[in-house]
Amino acid sequence: MALKYLHTMVRVKDLDASMAFYRLLGLEETRRWDNEGGRFTLVFMAPPGQPDCPLELTWNWDGDDALPSDSRHFGHLAYETDDIYALCAHLQANGVTINRPPRDGHMAFVRSPDNVSVELLQAGKALPPQEPWASMANTGHW
Repeated sequence: MALKYLHTMVRVKDLDASMAFYRLLGLEETRRWDNEGGRFTLVFMAPPGQPDCPLELTWNWDGDDALPSDSRHFGHLAYETDDIYALCAHLQANGVTINRPPRDGHMAFVRSPDNVSVELLQAGKALPPQEPWASMANTGHW
């Protein structure tokens, strides 16, 4: 029996804000489906050149009582980057809180506007410790 990965879905309450966040990470919209009858929009986003690993953003036009919270049983999304310090600086410059800074040059965590935890991992070996990250404390939880 074969199994094929399709996507990861997260519910969003503000489609534009969520898409802007994932664009900051470098994801691009790969396809969209507006369903008039069901009153929802699905937007699929993926890293450039990786259309087979999409994130599905589900936005219900009339709101959604099942929005993510810290009690929801969802782990995190994970993305690899070629420069974790540059990505974290880019996110921070655009108003994203770095919840777990990359003190070790290897791993960081941020949260989306919908409270989805996103793990960022340095490709290959960890980068040498660097300020301001090396001495930065955690903010909130991740």
